[in-house]
Amino acid sequence: MRDEEFSKRQAHDLRMQGYDRQQRGELADAIILYKRSIDLFPTAEAYTLLGWVYSQIDLYEEAEAMCKKAIEIDPGLGNAYNDLGAYLMEQNRWEEAIPWLEEATTAPRYDSPEFAYTNLGRVYEQLGDYYLALNYYNRALALSPRYLPAEWARNELLCKLN
Repeated sequence: MRDEEFSKRQAHDLRMQGYDRQQRGELADAIILYKRSIDLFPTAEAYTLLGWVYSQIDLYEEAEAMCKKAIEIDPGLGNAYNDLGAYLMEQNRWEEAIPWLEEATTAPRYDSPEFAYTNLGRVYEQLGDYYLALNYYNRALALSPRYLPAEWARNELLCKLN
């Protein structure tokens, strides 16, 4: 048990170092650190973060695969569902994104469901269902009244509808 705890701590430290490097734009280093973290002790968070780095360098297939691995490890982690939906949106695969984003809105471990609601709004706006999009933007704002991307998207859509 002691070895497992040590591995968990080391994996966590590597993941945090990877996140720091990612924030500084040192993406190659971040990838290495996330992979080392996963090798020591695989977590949904590490896979999700690795997927995010892959998306930043337009490796969407790899990013999607990392999110799916994260979901296998922890089906309750909302970030993985939202990120997967966002990567599909980036590739104009709007309808494919819907079930993943919907799953994110109800995930038990997700601190920012307003992100998924906003993304659903963007999907439905893209698909031409403006009133459903508006509903999702409003749901995002009900959860987080100061979430500017939802407010901007809602206001822009309201201008289109007038």
